[in-house]
Amino acid sequence: MKQILQNLKNGATELADIPCPAVQRGQLLIRTRQTLVSAGTERMLVEFGKGNLIEKARQQPDKVRMVVEKAKTDGLMPTLESVRNKLDQALPMGYCNVGTVVETGGGVTGFAAGDRVASNGKHAEAVAVPVNLCAKVPDGVSDEEAAFTVLGAIALQGIRLAQPTLGETVVVTGLGLIGLLAVQLLKAQGCRVLGLDFDPQKLALARQFGAEVVDLSAGEDPLAVAAAFSRGRGVDAVLITAATKSNEPVSQAAKMCRKRGRIVLVGVAGLELSRADFFEKELTFQVSCSYGPGRYDPNYEERGFDYPVGFVRWTEQRNFEAVLDMLAEGRLDVGPLISHRFTIDEAERAYELVGGSAPSLGILLRYPTEQEKPEAELRRNTVVLNAPRPAAGKAVLAFVGAGNYATAVLIPAFKATGARLKTVASAGGVSGAHAGRKFGFEETTTDTDSVFADADINAVVISTRHNVHARQVCQALESGKPVFVEKPLALTLDELARIEAAYATASQPLLMVGFNRRFAPQVAKMKALLAGLHEPKALVMTVNAGAIPPEHWTQNLETSGGRIIGEGCHFVDLLRHLAGAPIANVQAMAFGRVSGMPITEDKASFTLGFADGSIGTVHYLANGHKGVPKERLEVFCGGRILRLDNFRKLEGFGWPGFAKLNLWRQDKGQAACAAAFVQALEGGGEPPIPFDELIEVSRVTIEIAGILRGAA
Repeated sequence: MKQILQNLKNGATELADIPCPAVQRGQLLIRTRQTLVSAGTERMLVEFGKGNLIEKARQQPDKVRMVVEKAKTDGLMPTLESVRNKLDQALPMGYCNVGTVVETGGGVTGFAAGDRVASNGKHAEAVAVPVNLCAKVPDGVSDEEAAFTVLGAIALQGIRLAQPTLGETVVVTGLGLIGLLAVQLLKAQGCRVLGLDFDPQKLALARQFGAEVVDLSAGEDPLAVAAAFSRGRGVDAVLITAATKSNEPVSQAAKMCRKRGRIVLVGVAGLELSRADFFEKELTFQVSCSYGPGRYDPNYEERGFDYPVGFVRWTEQRNFEAVLDMLAEGRLDVGPLISHRFTIDEAERAYELVGGSAPSLGILLRYPTEQEKPEAELRRNTVVLNAPRPAAGKAVLAFVGAGNYATAVLIPAFKATGARLKTVASAGGVSGAHAGRKFGFEETTTDTDSVFADADINAVVISTRHNVHARQVCQALESGKPVFVEKPLALTLDELARIEAAYATASQPLLMVGFNRRFAPQVAKMKALLAGLHEPKALVMTVNAGAIPPEHWTQNLETSGGRIIGEGCHFVDLLRHLAGAPIANVQAMAFGRVSGMPITEDKASFTLGFADGSIGTVHYLANGHKGVPKERLEVFCGGRILRLDNFRKLEGFGWPGFAKLNLWRQDKGQAACAAAFVQALEGGGEPPIPFDELIEVSRVTIEIAGILRGAA
């Protein structure tokens, strides 16, 4: 299928061939009929992409600070590579979609195949959208009209925050699509509306919809007009729907308002506010969050948990429905807002218009009908990218998952081994297609099961979200394929038991977990030095893990298992490797439960007792400062000390013939870890990490997480 992508690195817009997305639980698979280009938002993305690094940095000063901090701790080259990888991504464009449901995912109710729906789906021939971001289109509403649903909901949410009442005076600053929709919605609510803009054509449309207007391009004084418009009292509310870096719209709004007036920022504007303007009038200022309550809440958007209507009357989805009802009743007229129509094949022409200087407003994209493109062709889930290429060795790999870590670290590491990269699979299709083209995969697919059934593939690399690792590891082993899985191996002891059973009966029993730190060159040096000492060791690992918001997927126990299982397993493995003895006992303690700290598991210490008398302590702390390097490891043994700082600086104290091993750039062993797996695959030798150690480390990590949660 075809989908519009933009490269953030150079701003190029591409109509790409992408596999049809796989419908997940709680989603609708929708065949697109029309989409609307959001000129304001999408123009900003295009302009951002076309800017050079300095221009990009000026637009995102907060990201620049993060880059500087990372460079101080990790080094300049790894930081630059990380920035380039972030920018070298295919960004799916669009969020105003109308189409027909072709399939519903598990757990979906209220929708069925054949329903016509509006959603925030992308500019693509088929989209998979969470059910709470979809609404049924009434029969009397055309596809073109329904394509304005999401933008209408953005305008409506801003109006809801302003809380206008019948007869109040409201100013709308900026008469783009959202501003003109806001004008109509305010008029429908019985408000008197004054519209401000520089564009005479948009002002004419606002006047057509019943607003009085101020032509800023003609030098009209908006403050004087607003004063007269409000009969000298000051306007009741201002809705700012413009997109500008200037502080003027907010300052101007404050001056226009009456005492205790309301200002709502729906668009983008400078926010250097004058305290005097707001203090003297006790003004209310609020920023509107997109389509309404639920936006950016993963429980609502991704997991499908709706807010009770008795407590949250207007959610994103219910705002969609309200806009569609207004369209059905003829109280919202979007016909005059359409300036251009293109087919999806003409997407590049459409974006030339978006990024150019020619006037435009509502740009609609039409998609092929069933007669023009049969469903079987639309739902093709595998796309051939490159002809098969002979590999240097015998490894023929498939990747399942193509997220940031896979594209930044894992795929480059495996590519460097000379392995043949055959298939890359991703549920949505975009990340897999981008990774496939970038790294030279032969094909990309959204059908993960086909990877395990492909006889040509002799090993699978799994880099999906944590909650599916165990299932996919078992699937690979049961399919007779060796498997490399990015940590963690499993989230529960039951999953671990299933993996042990699958491994015991596997025809190709080779399993590797991405415990890369034990393969780092400085850790290899530490292991060699410690091999000459035959007495217990004391190992202290301090991890400045960094704070992650509670709503992030890595904090969700069902999806990630939590940060100790998801990342702490690395340090259990590293200490187990250096101790060289089985883990005999575990102790763990997290911060106490206190108000204002919903998650304490990522602020914890745990101690491992080893069978040879060694002890290892890990301080995993998410409440530190980013200016301090993330990882420090200290080993005390036989009157000597080894200290490793962030995999760049290794120092030895008391070691004959060894004082330091410093690296120009950080090396956590990812490349060596991948190479060790490929070597074992092609050479048929012993696994790089013994299977019993993988199970031991995973079991101990799960037990630690249980203790920290009070479940053990």
